[in-house]
Amino acid sequence: MSDVDDGVSVLRGGIATGMGSWPGVDARESAATVVGELGGLPHLVELPARGVGADMIGRVSPLLVDMRFDGTTRGYRLAVRPGAVARRAHDLLREDLDRLEEAWETAGLAGSGRTVKLQVTGPLTLAAEVELPHGHRVLTDSGAVRDLSESLTEGIARHVAEVEKRLGAKVLLQLDEPLLTRVLEGTLRGVSVLNTVRALPEPEALHILDTVITAQPGPVLLHSCSASPALGFLRKSAAAGVAFDMATIGVADLDRVGELLDDGRHLVLGLVPTTPPDLPITWRDVAEPGVRLMDRLGFPRRLLAEQILVSPACGLAGASLDWARKALTLATETAAVYADEPESLDFTDPATR
Repeated sequence: MSDVDDGVSVLRGGIATGMGSWPGVDARESAATVVGELGGLPHLVELPARGVGADMIGRVSPLLVDMRFDGTTRGYRLAVRPGAVARRAHDLLREDLDRLEEAWETAGLAGSGRTVKLQVTGPLTLAAEVELPHGHRVLTDSGAVRDLSESLTEGIARHVAEVEKRLGAKVLLQLDEPLLTRVLEGTLRGVSVLNTVRALPEPEALHILDTVITAQPGPVLLHSCSASPALGFLRKSAAAGVAFDMATIGVADLDRVGELLDDGRHLVLGLVPTTPPDLPITWRDVAEPGVRLMDRLGFPRRLLAEQILVSPACGLAGASLDWARKALTLATETAAVYADEPESLDFTDPATR
């Protein structure tokens, strides 16, 4: 059975989910909200507003095996031993897991075998963001990239196993790779303006990413909110699904999207704006781009129920709490329509019907 087929029971279409981050600093309230609103696929919430150790890079530190991060004025670097930054990141992740478990039990889901999603920064973005002790990006040292990736791989497996045991749930793993395109293009700055980081050859990047993916016991979703997601590269990966902001997809990307669907991959379409638009929107406004995508590609609309998930365009950390809740509601309503009778949806102007 292929990697894509292995994930059918955990990764399915016609449901809504979130990308990970959430506004505010209240772990209990955010966990309860996400578990309550996203019945099909809730996720472990990230609250970067809490500061150091709570953002997508810092929260990887407690997952690593025999490695930790320390803070710098620019972000994080590898540390010889755990320090205050590593300890804080560990404590924040423990709190998040405790609150998720609490919300899970309150919702009556303990031991239900339902699916929950975990988000972890992928190895390429991690190597691009974290520094070596002397200040260069980890990405500039192939040996350090290998060590960091191996540590991450083992740490993620432990993380997934813990969550499965705590909740009595299945886990869908999401790897976040927002810097993937820049890693492949070689557009990352080095330690100075005159110093650049070489482009990572695609075969090398694919090997690093797939080593992490294939070591996991369940399906893996790859998420890139880059303005130009590397869909061709992502298609070559072992991921069961790909998530992206629908607004970043242009005409030149349509063939790649079609190829992913042809392969049987699931797509998480970021259809809901992360901040309130100028004019109020309804589920019809959110649903229309996904429907038109299927029509333009020539695929039957039933794929919206089989291979398409709906989400906000990216994380919601920058949104107000009111809009974050509204975004989840819109995503859930849209997914329900996709799962019901997508063939009957009509977006023509009522006056012209």
